[in-house]
Amino acid sequence: MDSDDRWTIPFGGGIGRLVKFGNQPVDLKLQGFYNVENPKGTADWSLQFQVKLLFPKKSAKRKDS
Repeated sequence: MDSDDRWTIPFGGGIGRLVKFGNQPVDLKLQGFYNVENPKGTADWSLQFQVKLLFPKKSAKRKDS
């Protein structure tokens, strides 16, 4: 493998938003990248859509002393 075929250098960005479906918080993200440098035979572009279910811990109420 040539040393020129080892690097992937992505350039891009994305957006995200925290939403609620009923009482369930969900983190949604969409990202797109152009691979400025990439090994032969790999994609020039990549697109990622992520859905993350969040399960926050309920905090106990504190009494002020």
